[in-house]
Amino acid sequence: MIWLSLTLLGGYLLDVWLGEPKRFHPLIGFGYLANQLEHRLNFGSKTLRLSMGIFAWCLLVLPIPISIFFIQINLSLSTTYFVNCDVILDVIVIYWALGHHSLRLHGLQIFHALKQGNLAQARVYCSYIVSRETQQLSEQQISRATTESMLENGHDAVLATLVSYLIGGAPLVIIHRLANTLDAMWGYRNKRFNYFGRFSARADDVLGFLSAKITSVLFAVQTFNFKRIFCILKLAYQQAKNYKSHNGGWVMSSGATLMKVQLGGKSIYHGEATTSPALGQGTQPQTQHVQLSLTRVNYAALLLISIVFIVELIYWAKQAEMIF
Repeated sequence: MIWLSLTLLGGYLLDVWLGEPKRFHPLIGFGYLANQLEHRLNFGSKTLRLSMGIFAWCLLVLPIPISIFFIQINLSLSTTYFVNCDVILDVIVIYWALGHHSLRLHGLQIFHALKQGNLAQARVYCSYIVSRETQQLSEQQISRATTESMLENGHDAVLATLVSYLIGGAPLVIIHRLANTLDAMWGYRNKRFNYFGRFSARADDVLGFLSAKITSVLFAVQTFNFKRIFCILKLAYQQAKNYKSHNGGWVMSSGATLMKVQLGGKSIYHGEATTSPALGQGTQPQTQHVQLSLTRVNYAALLLISIVFIVELIYWAKQAEMIF
């Protein structure tokens, strides 16, 4: 009666304990295939590039979840002594899609380098997770960049996976994870990807639309103050409209306000200075906010699983009452 919450928890704990596969990670092969396909299809007129981008996205993303869907139909008819086989498959899919362990490793290595005063090492580690130039970043700027990445990727690699499973099961989890990967590879507004990657960027926005809002709510309720919850969500709504990523704006604004910091500001990308709109409300993020952002993402994930568990218990109790 509580398979949904246990499935989420099982996938989450596998990721916490095992982390990403050290060899033969599916996304590495997927990324290689995506690169090869892009090199062969990204050419011609604007209309052709746009069409080829849509075709490439469908070719890469859709076959696997469709296959999983039919596999689950067959597995649901067979059972072990204690659990349906399709539940085991769901746990594996959730584990594969989650990136909480990896996110935590990247964030903490930057945090520890900053705590030790090793700014050069922190800049190197920071360059692994952000696309901005990090060679000249100060301690405060590294803290800001890392906190932004922890919050936004906390949604993309953790909470969006859990929400996707609740909405559409394992097939939607796979669709979101692959679509998010293609957005990271192709979703740039530059000469190369402005048309070919446009559909990938839009698809990721659509697939993460609801999960971003739910993530913002999960951040806001950690204040345990109704008035502040309303203020956090209202500010996120206002600030996200001005940010380059609607979903990222919601997540980072709500997470930053929760921690009483303000994100955004000047950054350098490929030699060009850009200024991002303010996200959140408070002081400038410092070293401790890197670790705090990871904690808030973890709390949000566990809170979501707990809510699902409580809802299932209530449903089970009502069903039992009807039977007896």
